[in-house]
Amino acid sequence: MKEFNGRVAAITGAGSGIGRALARELADRGCHLALSDVDPDGLAETVARCEGAGVKVTSRMVDVADRAAVFAWADQAAEEHGRINLIFNNAGVAVVATVEAHSFADFEWLMSINFWGVVHGTKAFLPHLRASGEGHVVNMSSVFGLISVPSQAAYNSAKFAVRGFTDALRMELEIEGAPVSATTIHPGGIKTNIVRNARIDEGSGALGDASNVRATFDRVALTSPEKAARQILAAVANDRRRALIGPDAKVIDLLARLPGGLYQRALVRGARQGTRSLKNR
Repeated sequence: MKEFNGRVAAITGAGSGIGRALARELADRGCHLALSDVDPDGLAETVARCEGAGVKVTSRMVDVADRAAVFAWADQAAEEHGRINLIFNNAGVAVVATVEAHSFADFEWLMSINFWGVVHGTKAFLPHLRASGEGHVVNMSSVFGLISVPSQAAYNSAKFAVRGFTDALRMELEIEGAPVSATTIHPGGIKTNIVRNARIDEGSGALGDASNVRATFDRVALTSPEKAARQILAAVANDRRRALIGPDAKVIDLLARLPGGLYQRALVRGARQGTRSLKNR
């Protein structure tokens, strides 16, 4: 899919961050939009920002963890727009906690959105993408789908799973010669609210309290959502299997190619030093 003008894109998590930036960038390129989120105010603001671009914009409150709701939205969006060419499975949440401290409820909540939400969106929209004759599935993994980090066991689990799921889908579509392709997105630190809205266990090792976790993320998030959206769309236009978003993602991809013990020992040393620094405050 080299051009987005006149196409129809569905986006989950469109109420803020990368989802909103994708919606605005696509609207500017003449792409019609079917948007969803669980935040009614954020979703309404995204719709308002896109409507002046001369494209058709529809929206619906959808919890991607709810399979029936996602399938109903996919059918409704296809009916309203006549077709769907792209699905961006972007909705995501974060939990910061050690494995021992991680509650089953929080683990299941994260997986229901970050992994099952991607599966639901892919399977709900795939028949519509096929019917359009020209489709693309865009699934949001993370640099934490390339390497594992302490305090992110649930997030790592979901993002590695998205990577494996989408890689398999891409190969299956190629074997078949389908008119649909798939791309896995691995963003680095993007200036969004995902950590600000995260569920954070206050005793998560060297990370300290919630304010320290959020301040650290704000320092290391290097890429704006708008720049991330442009890079994601470039990856789709070039039919890339995987896309590394942001300069830090490229560095982390290199780390992921090293023997696991090398980068993991470095992370352990850094975490221990962080723990000592917090204790000495």
